[in-house]
Amino acid sequence: MKAAQEFSITLPVDVVEAVEARIKSGAYSSVSEVLGDGVRALVERDSTIETWLREEVVAGHKAYLDNPSQGVPADAILSRIKARRASQEEL
Repeated sequence: MKAAQEFSITLPVDVVEAVEARIKSGAYSSVSEVLGDGVRALVERDSTIETWLREEVVAGHKAYLDNPSQGVPADAILSRIKARRASQEEL
């Protein structure tokens, strides 16, 4: 079993309420379980973002540097995003 470290922390009221709600729901049995799960999720998210940056963003940037004519101007991308949102709002 891994060693544990005790912490004394201060949380905003809304975070305390969210933690308490998870305990009351029966999903967790203690504050430590909620916070431990939350930190593990944060570590996993950060790792996923790091992988995405390394594997996709860097590769995309390299592809752009290799052939800038294939790049899409930012205003064109913004127009596509706005059009997509407008069509979704109509649904």
